[in-house]
Formats: sequence, C-alpha cells, structure tokens
Amino acid sequence: MVDPLNLEIARRFEELGRLLEEQGANPFRVRAYQRAADTLRRLERPVTEILEQEGLEGLVRLPTIGDQLARAIRQVVRSGRLPMLDRLRGESDPEALLASVPGIGPVLAERLHHELDIDTLEGLEVAAHSGRLRGVPGFGAKRIAGIVDTLASRLGRARRRPGEAGPGRAEPSVDELLDVDREYRERAAAGELRKIAPRRFNPRGEAWLPILHTARGDRHYTALYSNTARAHRLGRQRDWVVLYFTGERDGEGQHTVVTAREPGPLEGRRVVRGREAECLEHYRRRGGKS
Repeated sequence: MVDPLNLEIARRFEELGRLLEEQGANPFRVRAYQRAADTLRRLERPVTEILEQEGLEGLVRLPTIGDQLARAIRQVVRSGRLPMLDRLRGESDPEALLASVPGIGPVLAERLHHELDIDTLEGLEVAAHSGRLRGVPGFGAKRIAGIVDTLASRLGRARRRPGEAGPGRAEPSVDELLDVDREYRERAAAGELRKIAPRRFNPRGEAWLPILHTARGDRHYTALYSNTARAHRLGRQRDWVVLYFTGERDGEGQHTVVTAREPGPLEGRRVVRGREAECLEHYRRRGGKS
C-alpha cells in the first residue's frame, strides 16, 4: 500500500504540472512534475522514512527525482506547504508563512516582507545567517537564534550559529533579473500572458494577475506583479514585479524589481531591491539607457 503522504505529494505535483502547462511553461518542466508524481505513486517506502534514514540524497537517488524536486518533497514533509503551487493557484500569502515561524508574529512578518522583501522560509534563513535580520527592530540575538533553529528543523538543514554563512547559491546577475522583468512587463502589456485570480485583495475573484514562466540557461523563473497589502496601499501592484527562480544548482530564491522613485541617478529606472549599486553599474555600462 502506498503511503498517504506520498500520494498527497504526487497529487500536488500533478496539479503543479497541470497549472504550469496551462500557463505556458516549458513542456520539459511540466513533464518533470508528471514523471515525479508517477514515481511517488509507485514508491513502496514513505518519503518521510527516506528523509529520516538517507536525507535529501536518498530522495535525489529516486528515479525522475532530481535536486529541485527532492527539495520540494522535503518542503512538503517539513512544512506541509508547497509555495510554488500556492503561487500558481494565486493563493500565495507570504506574511502568513513568515508568521508561522515561532518568534515572528503578524507585525514582524509584515516588516520582514515589506522592508527586506522576504517571502519564503529559505529567504528568511539566508537573512538570518547573513546578518540582515539584525538591522530590523524587534530582532535581537536570542530571537534570531531561535528562528535559525526552527528553520534548520523545518528545512532540514544542519544547524549553524547566527552570523555563519548560510546555504550558498549563485545569485542571478542584475542584468538577468532586469531582462526577465522586461520580458514580463512587455508580454503582460501585450496581453500575451495567462492571468490568474489571486485569493488575496480580490473579492470579485477576477483573473487580473498575469503570470510568466520563462528560463535563462538552467534557471527557471516565475514572474508576477506584487499582490501584497503594501503594493495595493501605494498603488504599485502593477509596478512591482516579483521574480521567483529555481535551479538545480542554485536552489530557490526571489527578487523584487520596482521603478525607483527616490531622487538620484536611478530615479525612474527599474531596479532590483537590495542591489541598487549593481543596478547603477548596469545602467552605466549601457550608457544610461533604461
């Protein structure tokens, strides 16, 4: 008899594959989720047992399950959530996800999301290890240490002390991020993208949010306009673009691209939040072109 959790993850992978197909994603990516679902439906061992006894490497060794899908399986086992599926359904609620971590209530979750652009547990983990959390009011050493321990458990990491280097990954270049942002906004304006109906701030259930699936090399991107409380409050929900990326070597990550409003050399230009200096250099190389 197949383990119930194996079947549940297989069901989520099948839905994810279906949504990716409907939203115009790469057919090979669609097929990867379909094949992984088939593997899980035939698997005689519970994925929880494999994780406990062999770790992430045990999942990677399964047929059709590579690093990226193994991490997704572990994510469901540890947290009960598959954020990518939530995004494709239009159900993403990053503040609720962050608030689910002990020591982070709704107020701190909103601050993390809006001030540091964090909307995944992986992003929170990187911020805790890199020292970014120390600059946010309300985050002392004791609270950060508790968050690090919680995330180590939920994400299956080896525990590290705050301040030590977190999980490494190669960040996409600013050139690449701005190019994905350009593609998204141009295709959204041309009406070429499928639209989804986000659950939040959408009482009529209108399908207004364009979604793009694209790739740069072996890195896959999903791009959407920001559908957060702050974006709506400031009228920027069709200006701020959130780029989610996954890669076999890079893991998962996220960046937000906005139109700079502050007076200065970047005013009126598209910038990647937190990487303004690199954006300035990007435009200087291009001779000031936007």
